[in-house]
Amino acid sequence: MSKAKVATVWLDGCSGCHMSFLDMDERLAGLASKIDLVYSPLVDTKDFPEMADVTLVEGAVSSTDDLEKIRKVRAHTRILVSLGDCAVTSNVPAMRNRFPVQAVMDRAYRENAQLNPQTPAEVVPALLGKSIPVHEVVAVDVFIPGCPPSADTIHFAVSELLEGRVPDLSSRTRFGI
Repeated sequence: MSKAKVATVWLDGCSGCHMSFLDMDERLAGLASKIDLVYSPLVDTKDFPEMADVTLVEGAVSSTDDLEKIRKVRAHTRILVSLGDCAVTSNVPAMRNRFPVQAVMDRAYRENAQLNPQTPAEVVPALLGKSIPVHEVVAVDVFIPGCPPSADTIHFAVSELLEGRVPDLSSRTRFGI
């Protein structure tokens, strides 16, 4: 039996959802017999694979890099999962949405800089006008709210998806927990 190809992606978020993924602890060993983790900030793979069976996406779409990445991920994923409140609603990253991008950049790189205040022209991707949830850019198949979702919820959802079922998360999670 071939293993499912699973990926995780980190956009604009705090990595709390990935920490919850790791909090599955010994259950990760059980999943390892069923999945190949083909792309993730948790592994050293640099390029997204030609096709993943399931991809868990943490974080909002906030930059040109995020936008490019999520479009590529969607094109190469069978089941796309928005993992956590930032991916589902844009949550904390959206706190900047009431301010113009230039004001955000000035605050971060000029007003608070002790040495050499300047807005970076390289390395830091350009911000979009607003931080937006993943589903406003690409189709999402499963939503797992929570900030972050618990390891139990993530394990349940992944296990259900691996069995070919859409997970019913209505009694397992809600926004903010």
